[in-house]
Amino acid sequence: MTDPFNSDGAKVPPKPFTVEEGHRRIRSFVLRQGRFTPAQQRAFDALWPRFGLDYAGTPKDFGAVFGRQAPRVVEIGFGNGEALRFAGANDKARDFIGLEVHAPGVGRVLNALAEDASDNVRVYHHDAVEVLENEIADGSLDEIRIYFPDPWHKKRHNKRRLVNPAFAALLVRKLAPTGRLHLATDWHDYAEQMWDVLDATPGISNRAGPRGSVPRPEWRPQTHFETRGQKLGHGVWDLVYDRVADT
Repeated sequence: MTDPFNSDGAKVPPKPFTVEEGHRRIRSFVLRQGRFTPAQQRAFDALWPRFGLDYAGTPKDFGAVFGRQAPRVVEIGFGNGEALRFAGANDKARDFIGLEVHAPGVGRVLNALAEDASDNVRVYHHDAVEVLENEIADGSLDEIRIYFPDPWHKKRHNKRRLVNPAFAALLVRKLAPTGRLHLATDWHDYAEQMWDVLDATPGISNRAGPRGSVPRPEWRPQTHFETRGQKLGHGVWDLVYDRVADT
């Protein structure tokens, strides 16, 4: 097991999650400092060997990890794990891989997965770009999910947003020929940027048509992020893109 903490209990942060902007590397997150609760520490100690995936920088044999060959879904930035937990409990025919850099959310989801006995879910506590680039084979994913990524709503911070052309191309490369990409946001300005980027990305097609969104699919539960946004008067936009032949 890779210990995510120093000996004094302080969190050891993963490498920054970065996206290309010309020749610069821009972080798409800022690590929140702090310590785990005792329960979260116990979850890591006891449950990481069962549900955790250590980053090695080499292709992972997920058939061996899950003990079967099944369609695989990646959720990027699973937060407190509501959607990931729901998926594992309600879609037993597929295997789910969650990627999250913020340690408290990882600790919470480990406890939830143990409670549900969800053997079809594994999690990384690591930079999603590095995991996608180095550990997940091209053309191998049935679906990629990105729910409520940080909107970086201040104009000067928009460059930190996760969805950009380089990242979109990486996602498309990882999708199977019949795969899909599903995003959700409660910031219309970010939905606009997603449309700008993804509608122009070769290899995927917006299921709802150009600059279109779909009603919340049954496979995505309403999360507390969504509920919070609705209380603030935000709408919610679900964008679904299907993998198509490159043109």
